[in-house]
Amino acid sequence: MLWKKLVQFGKGFFERKEESTSTDMPLGMAMHNIEITRGRGGQLARAAGAVAKLIAEEGKSATLRLPSGEVRLVSQNCLATVGQVGNVGVNQKSLGRAGSKCWLGKAPIGRKKPTTPWGYPALGRRTRKRKKYSDSFILRRRK
Repeated sequence: MLWKKLVQFGKGFFERKEESTSTDMPLGMAMHNIEITRGRGGQLARAAGAVAKLIAEEGKSATLRLPSGEVRLVSQNCLATVGQVGNVGVNQKSLGRAGSKCWLGKAPIGRKKPTTPWGYPALGRRTRKRKKYSDSFILRRRK
């Protein structure tokens, strides 16, 4: 269910929906759950407390600053949710002891069996794909 609300941002008002495109949002607006490609669902800024800022709009693309510090181009047609993701203080919660970590389903990591670099492909020593379509939209890499 999408809700609408008039929100004051800077000098003017704009109509705020739960999900909207970057053309509807003013510069500097905080957003999360951002689509890279229209219709594929949110893929950026989805972790607890994550927020991305709309820096600029030019042509058919918008420039975002992601939580990692990366600056990236995204199509203005892509949907994003206004605001910050909840559960901000989840990483500051003290569990108290190792047993409570196990209750959450996180088992202790044991020692891995040593193998040669070509032992199995999971070590990444075989080959890799050097180019990705969305790499051309990254303006500045993360710090």
